Amino acid sequence: MSLELLIEKDEILSVVNKLFVYTDTRNWQGILNEVFTKDVLFDMTSLAGGEPAMLPSTAITAAWDEGLKPLEHVHHQTGNFNVAVTGEAAVVNCYGIAYHYRQHPSGNNTRVFVGSYILKLIKLSQGWRINAFTFSKKFIDGNVDLA
Repeated sequence: MSLELLIEKDEILSVVNKLFVYTDTRNWQGILNEVFTKDVLFDMTSLAGGEPAMLPSTAITAAWDEGLKPLEHVHHQTGNFNVAVTGEAAVVNCYGIAYHYRQHPSGNNTRVFVGSYILKLIKLSQGWRINAFTFSKKFIDGNVDLA
């Protein structure tokens, strides 16, 4: 593997890590400026049904902001990265776990999403950006009605 390819993979994984860290810290502007392209092919159908759709990144971050607002803490943990680079395009497959926390009268304060991601990226003048996002749910555990 060439040094150039290793550098590309490191830059790609930096963008992927920013996606999850910025989501946890609710840094929506960071996602818009450093992570997503203007429009993203977005697929969360394993959770919500429907069909994948091309959405403005501003609509995705606004929906995440609204959906996560009631939660006190959000924590994503990702791993088992597999990165394939072909010229100016890349695909990252990884596992992910998302913990949601909110104090609840029942004492059941957490909800956990477990699944995998397929993230497609393209290289733009400002660097690598995610232009397609797919989450495939394996299971949800805990208080599914937390929010």
